[in-house]
Amino acid sequence: MTASGGRHFEDEAIAGTAESAAPSDAAMVSSQQRSRDLLAVAIGLLAPLALTAVLVPFRSSFANTDAALALILLIVAVAAAGNRLAGYVASVSAAAWFAFFLTRPYEEFSITRAADIETTVLVLVIGIAVTEIAVWGRRQQAVAGRRAGYLDGINDAARAVAAGGSPPTIIDQVSASLIRLLSLRSCQFQYGVAGIGRPARLQSDGEVLVNGRPYDVANGGLPADAGVELLVESGGRLQGRFLMQPDQNARPTREQLLVAVALADQVGAALASSHPAGT
Repeated sequence: MTASGGRHFEDEAIAGTAESAAPSDAAMVSSQQRSRDLLAVAIGLLAPLALTAVLVPFRSSFANTDAALALILLIVAVAAAGNRLAGYVASVSAAAWFAFFLTRPYEEFSITRAADIETTVLVLVIGIAVTEIAVWGRRQQAVAGRRAGYLDGINDAARAVAAGGSPPTIIDQVSASLIRLLSLRSCQFQYGVAGIGRPARLQSDGEVLVNGRPYDVANGGLPADAGVELLVESGGRLQGRFLMQPDQNARPTREQLLVAVALADQVGAALASSHPAGT
């Protein structure tokens, strides 16, 4: 009776800590990102205007193809520092102001020479192309960063287990990691429990089952009605489960779900080592 009561208290303490570990500054980060994106769009709109205006006094002394190259460099800078919209805006703005200031007839949105038409179109097309390349590069960098973070989380848990860390501490650490990883509202660990409340279940292969049937997380997000359970086992022996309450907008990837399973495996190892089979 005493052991059961102690475990119940331990569960509540772990659940409370995990819930409070949710990223409280997510809204601030999102607001800062929106501000940076808006600033990048504004720069993409105005910087080509400023550059072409500066070149106006010299437009008769150099080929406007040189100005086109300068504008493309500007688009590259905006696309690299901003987002896709900023790059597109910079491309359109550069093509428009190039035609207005640097092609004959000057100060008119009309072009009389075929070569100037080709150059203007190239500014626009190349600008869009380099924007897509920049977006792809940032996406690959973000994916690499996320994967490194996943590995760090698993390694931290594994080191804690290897160092003989207490199961409550490791459970607390993994609960907080699951909240961040899967965008959960809460995460509670329950000893020796599985299936109670008929929640969805995250399988060891990263698939989510609802009433025993595969569920499309990519399109529907994690089921939020009864939550999602992630079983913690060791050597085929049930140790407990993480009962997770996802955010309605949470749509983790299969990779993220597999990382969650790997984190749960570390908890299973910790609990098995603290309560060896047959003791």
